[in-house]
Amino acid sequence: MPSFERRIPEGDSRERMICADCGFVAYENPKVVVGSVVADGGRVLMCRRAIEPRRGFWTLPAGYLEHGETVEEGAQREAWEEAQARIAIDGILGVFSISRIGQVQIMFRARFAPDAAEPRFAAGEETLDVALFDWDSIPWAEIAFPSVRWALDAWRALGDAPTGAPVGNPPEDARGTRRMTEGGG
Repeated sequence: MPSFERRIPEGDSRERMICADCGFVAYENPKVVVGSVVADGGRVLMCRRAIEPRRGFWTLPAGYLEHGETVEEGAQREAWEEAQARIAIDGILGVFSISRIGQVQIMFRARFAPDAAEPRFAAGEETLDVALFDWDSIPWAEIAFPSVRWALDAWRALGDAPTGAPVGNPPEDARGTRRMTEGGG
């Protein structure tokens, strides 16, 4: 069984996990999360989490990108897995850095797929409940993660305008180091 130790490899400036036997460097890089703000008639699709972290809190359909997927395919898969919703991607809404937990989140603006006669959705395996909320009825005090709020704010600010350059972290949390506080802020 290989034995790993944390040290700075030659030619590098950061500590890494290195195999003491062969010198293999086990890089630890951020994970990519993809998701979407799925809107219909001014309402947004949200999912109540059935898993930790933040079980019971509301989020957007999102999750880790899988190998072999494009970021758009990953967002569409997550919408299906979490909300049983077929969606069409309109464009990138935001790219958020969550350095505290090693994530980069790419959030899209989306709508229900045009072949659906009406918005169809249901709770997936990782979801307790799923619903469409207008802005004033979003359960703000029960939002799971800061980036959910950031993506919703970006969606509202964009309105029906074409997507352009994606937004990023808000200035008060530029590196994504803050956790959720009571009351959702």
